[in-house]
Amino acid sequence: MMGLLETAKISLRSLWANKMRSGLAILGVIIGVGAVIAMIAVGRGASLQIESHISSMGSNILIIVPGTTTSGGVRMGAGTQQSLSLDDAIAIEKECSAVSHVSPELSGVAQVVYGNRNWSTGVIGTTEGMMDVHNWSVSSGRFLTDQDVRSSTKVAVIGETVAYELFGNANPVGEIIRIKKVPFQVVGVLAPKGQSAFGSDQDDVIFVPVTTAQKRLFGTPFPRMVRRISVKARDAESIYLAQEQITALLRQRHRIGPNQDDDFTVRNLTQAMEAAQQSTQAMTLLLGAIASVSLLVGGIGIMNIMLVSVTERTREIGIRMAVGARPRDIRLQFLIEAFLLSVIGGIAGIALGTFLSQMLVLLFNWSTSISPSSILLAFGFSGFVGVFFGFYPAYKASLMDPIEALRYE
Repeated sequence: MMGLLETAKISLRSLWANKMRSGLAILGVIIGVGAVIAMIAVGRGASLQIESHISSMGSNILIIVPGTTTSGGVRMGAGTQQSLSLDDAIAIEKECSAVSHVSPELSGVAQVVYGNRNWSTGVIGTTEGMMDVHNWSVSSGRFLTDQDVRSSTKVAVIGETVAYELFGNANPVGEIIRIKKVPFQVVGVLAPKGQSAFGSDQDDVIFVPVTTAQKRLFGTPFPRMVRRISVKARDAESIYLAQEQITALLRQRHRIGPNQDDDFTVRNLTQAMEAAQQSTQAMTLLLGAIASVSLLVGGIGIMNIMLVSVTERTREIGIRMAVGARPRDIRLQFLIEAFLLSVIGGIAGIALGTFLSQMLVLLFNWSTSISPSSILLAFGFSGFVGVFFGFYPAYKASLMDPIEALRYE
């Protein structure tokens, strides 16, 4: 029996002697592997982008919004009822053991002026809990403090976009801006966060003490009213317990009877984001499966070329059998040829998939990410395809009668 190394050398010489035919055989594998890697890179890039958005919004988050109002039988939608107050937020933080941080919010849009520059942006009245709930940090200066909230001081922490639009490249900390004609001192600049999961600019924002927003900016007939309360659970396992505790506490505080509907809604933001992430992962699998079809087509191409090769090399097979080669040697030689074709095609396909991924980033600004596991998966699958589709031609070659093969013209 011939050694494996010697059989591999014979297979390589045979492939090299028929370069055009070999090139055509591996073309399908190159395209298939390249497509699998590029498609998985697109899906994985989208998944990582969603993870980044989730991380920027904070984790284990519950959003509490007021309930609906009904006027003349017409329901006005979520958030139209003035049912949440700053005292609700304080009570949640004190009495709900599964809650770690609370951030009441009273927001609106206002024109902000500094010198001869002005900018329309979102202004949110909140507390220092905002930093922990939504993972904010400051790049310079400081954030709001409890003292700012208790004293209703006129201080503001501005986002990077607001800082650039009003101050350019100058340092805004210590400067005075006017929000709705009310002077505020800038005490800090937020670290940049970029776009949210919904495409909005998270850096186009100003934070002020919630009590200042209630008294100076967004006064309402309902004292201490807030439009939203963001809550962070202690950990992922506590989020449903926190939801139950908050619902029970608010029903008690709002004196809601057993048969009455809640005048608020508790939304599990993490659950919604996880659903979006699962959808992206399903899309990645779908794209990879579609691309794998082209790899199967490449395998069929290898089988066709190998069948032609077996027919053309009938006399060669007969001569090898006449000088002592066994059917298993013939079968092994053609199997190695098919495997080498798929391996060479797989290596070239990895380069093609990497190139395509980079081009998608450059041309369409898509987020892509190539993982080692996707490369190994595509490369391993191409090797399997080569062996699977190369087995039948190899088996057919090994069954030849040496005498009939030598007579073949």
